[in-house]
Amino acid sequence: MSRLDLQTFHTYNYCMVTILFPVLAAVFGIGCLIGAFYVLHKKRLIDDLPTSKTQGVFIGLVELKGTAESEEPITSYLAGVQCIDYAWQVDEHWSRTVHETYTDSKGHTHTRTRTESGWKQVAGGRKSIPFYLKDDTGIIRVVPDGADITGISVFNETCSPGNPLYYSKGPSGSVANSTHRRRFTETAVPLHTNLYIMGQAREQQDVVAPEIAADKQSPMFVISTKTEKQISSRYTVWHWFWLVLGLVITAGLIIGGSIAETNTVAIQPFIIAVAGYLFALLLGWIWTVYNSLVNLRHMVKRGWSQIDIQLKRRHDLIPNLVRAVEGYRTHERDTQTLLAEMRTQTEATPLGETGPDFRGLAASLRVVMERYPDLKANESFLNLQKSLIDTEQRIALARDYYNNIVTFYNTRLDIIPDRFAAAVAGMRHYELMAAADFERPNVQVKLTE
Repeated sequence: MSRLDLQTFHTYNYCMVTILFPVLAAVFGIGCLIGAFYVLHKKRLIDDLPTSKTQGVFIGLVELKGTAESEEPITSYLAGVQCIDYAWQVDEHWSRTVHETYTDSKGHTHTRTRTESGWKQVAGGRKSIPFYLKDDTGIIRVVPDGADITGISVFNETCSPGNPLYYSKGPSGSVANSTHRRRFTETAVPLHTNLYIMGQAREQQDVVAPEIAADKQSPMFVISTKTEKQISSRYTVWHWFWLVLGLVITAGLIIGGSIAETNTVAIQPFIIAVAGYLFALLLGWIWTVYNSLVNLRHMVKRGWSQIDIQLKRRHDLIPNLVRAVEGYRTHERDTQTLLAEMRTQTEATPLGETGPDFRGLAASLRVVMERYPDLKANESFLNLQKSLIDTEQRIALARDYYNNIVTFYNTRLDIIPDRFAAAVAGMRHYELMAAADFERPNVQVKLTE
């Protein structure tokens, strides 16, 4: 190689070292930060979203807790348990001997033998059905298609061909170099199992009722047998994993580049790289926290709008109720006054302003019915009373949801370090809503055991 060529070669290597390593450090560092804040976004969403009751589910992203129920459950493939979802898999073990030739440091050729082994999936499948989530207020339909489903292990067995399971639940053929050992595993969501669900609520197509289903606009659709705390902790672990991995890769590439360039560890590039990574980390954190607070603020506004919707629904019922009661001229004056007040309550009074407060009507109606037994035989009145009680319960649940999400939001504005991002953005606290007690009857739900 000529002197010019050698100089060109060294120049090329120098450029590669001085450019390639920093670029790789930046790419891997940013990639890990994106992964870390993607996970953090999901964790904060889980932590911030209050748990709704099935009776109080409205359109939008909701979090629910209850038990999995179905009148026509499916039977899992391996364990044979009654469930609403199951996933099974069959893996076959293989082992082989490999002969390879290699050259040692002295240039001598040798032959060595080693054994390779592992497991290969030979069969598997998954099946799920729409089901109902049940809590203490009622049920709601859940369509699990497209959800991230986490079940529990219901079957785990390894066997040889002498076991009937080997061929009855597995394929008749074998993989190459098979040791004739198969592992059968299955996870499922059995009936009556406690579930955590986060997903998008929408209106059913055939009836006027909400359901939880996949939505492209929804940030998450989770159906899990794990608790909310367990899911949140898992996201915390992954968040720190990506942060530490990004820092290690960034620092490692910078150190590797300095060694390749000067055969020594340069402190200055290392400090610059770490400082740059931490600065990007700070910017990413501010971006994630700000977006999370904005999302919470939108939830607060949506919670308030749901109260308005339910009040207007109740307002539409009052004229019919008045006509049903007017046939009984001697009914209590207080009930007439209460009906008149509720007719004027078409929307929620903003907090801090004067206006009619929420009042329940079901208790007063029961008093009227006790004084005038003929009302009990009036089918239209009874149906109207049931609808009104249901509406009042929805108002109460909407109020509770609003108070819960406001509490989450206000807490975020107070805790450190979130309060710094909130102060910069000029975000203010919201007041909690205080209202009279509402009817909360126990909803009896009959499902096949």
